[in-house]
Amino acid sequence: MTTLYEKLGGKDAVDIAVDKFYGYVLNDERIKHFFDKVDMEKQRGHQKAFLTYAFGGASHYDGKMMREAHKHLVEEMGLKVEHFDAVVENLVKTLKELGISDELIQEVGAIAAAPEHKKDVLNW
Repeated sequence: MTTLYEKLGGKDAVDIAVDKFYGYVLNDERIKHFFDKVDMEKQRGHQKAFLTYAFGGASHYDGKMMREAHKHLVEEMGLKVEHFDAVVENLVKTLKELGISDELIQEVGAIAAAPEHKKDVLNW
């Protein structure tokens, strides 16, 4: 069975997508302030590792879990649903620009915007 990670193009595709995605995020007035004090090289690495895992390209993820990683953003910076949605919107925009099929974008969206992920990111 082919994983979503493989369908998307593997490591090179995830690397390109994450780099392009953060280009959008860092220029999005709705959410860029959440990254003002973030080491973006490190952040890109975490995101690449997480997406590799989430899309079936790795059997485990060694980084912080979503709830822990985003707790300070909720408590100190007011991370809300509209910010979460803006991130997902930027991810979809990135994938469309990269020529990813609508079918695969729907698969990615189902993972990225899954209720359990949203609950963890927003610390509900």
